[in-house]
Amino acid sequence: MSQALAAVARLARRPAPGRAAAIDFEALYRDCRDDVYAYVATMLRDPAAAEDVVASAFERAYRKHRQFDARRGTTRAWVFGIARNAALDELRRRRRHAALPLEPADKVAPPLDDHVEDPVRRAAVRAALESLRPRDREIVALKFAAGLSNGELATVLGTSESNAGTLVHRAMTTLREACRVPA
Repeated sequence: MSQALAAVARLARRPAPGRAAAIDFEALYRDCRDDVYAYVATMLRDPAAAEDVVASAFERAYRKHRQFDARRGTTRAWVFGIARNAALDELRRRRRHAALPLEPADKVAPPLDDHVEDPVRRAAVRAALESLRPRDREIVALKFAAGLSNGELATVLGTSESNAGTLVHRAMTTLREACRVPA
């Protein structure tokens, strides 16, 4: 575990000031950290940066715990919304900094925890994911890498649950079409 995530884990063990009973931050952290990391790593395609972004997201959540409103969704969806914003901030920051011409391209992809034994098929799925529009790739990451329900996905994306289901269906249809190998 990186130093940033270890610091957040220590922070999560302390009760949130002023509302210790409202959010059990340690339980929230334990419940969400792996899924949040999987989602952010899928978005950023850089494991080290993903750890930093996840740590930053949980720190933001801890500092802003008073802004949580249970009427708007679960604490899990709230944390994913914060993580999504932190990941988008990181992606924007990366776009602002031009890469040096001698800098090698970053080809690090987070390991897929799938049980597909066919390396050709796995490579085709990775290539298909890369070909998706960023929004579709994000929806696939939230739904499958992070394991969010359509309701949680709707909260994170700021849309209705039925629209979230439609977005997942469209993204998966696009992914399936991209995975088809021409005969």
